[in-house]
Amino acid sequence: MAKIDLNCDLGESFAHYTLGLDDEVIPYISSANIACGFHASDPVNMKKTMALAKKHGVACGAHPGFPDLLGFGRRNMAVTPLEAKAYTQYQLGALYAFCRAEGVALKHVKPHGALYNMAGKDYALARAICEGVQEFDRELILLALSGSEMVRAAKDIGLPVAREVFADRAYEEDGSLVARSKEGSMITDEKLAIQRVIRMVKEGRVETITGRDIAIQADSVCVHGDNVKALAFVQQIHSALSSEGIEISPLEAVI
Repeated sequence: MAKIDLNCDLGESFAHYTLGLDDEVIPYISSANIACGFHASDPVNMKKTMALAKKHGVACGAHPGFPDLLGFGRRNMAVTPLEAKAYTQYQLGALYAFCRAEGVALKHVKPHGALYNMAGKDYALARAICEGVQEFDRELILLALSGSEMVRAAKDIGLPVAREVFADRAYEEDGSLVARSKEGSMITDEKLAIQRVIRMVKEGRVETITGRDIAIQADSVCVHGDNVKALAFVQQIHSALSSEGIEISPLEAVI
């Protein structure tokens, strides 16, 4: 039976400001990427999210980003490889404290936003992140965009890596995500999005924004639960994958 991980970014609320429907979406996913305080979240929300993941038996992962609360970590920053490594390790350490407190294992790492996108195309940045993860815990799985420089860097140093695809994002011909600022970057037709995901998982193919078909490898599908419509989509994609005989499993059971 084919297997796929469903991952979602969680714990991105800050103090009294709530972002996302974490309680509602978590029953439908197998991996949670928990914000670590740089682009979003705070100690209390990190602890609450860790406890929530433990309650539902969802694999916990770190979601480190640039130190950019105002920009939600979506603005590019000029950083050195040393800075990228240090930022990654600092955030891993913060989340790991709550793992220890809750008796939960930290399983994976998925960079956030601009850090994720930049490292997907910049090998030196990707390598620094991978080395930072490996120095912290060589058993952690890096969750990275399929076909990206992060995947290449992880393989080069022997870091476990899972290849991520997106249910609601359009792809360029080089396999990168279409920039959010570009028309057509988001797949808003839910039926089409589900069809695309099933094809990526079962056939390893996806149609790009230009109409060209490219190969793609999928170990995990990123879904979102930041509004009611997104939550409904998560429920639909979970049901559709199960109906296709695709087992939803955590990363360590997929790769």
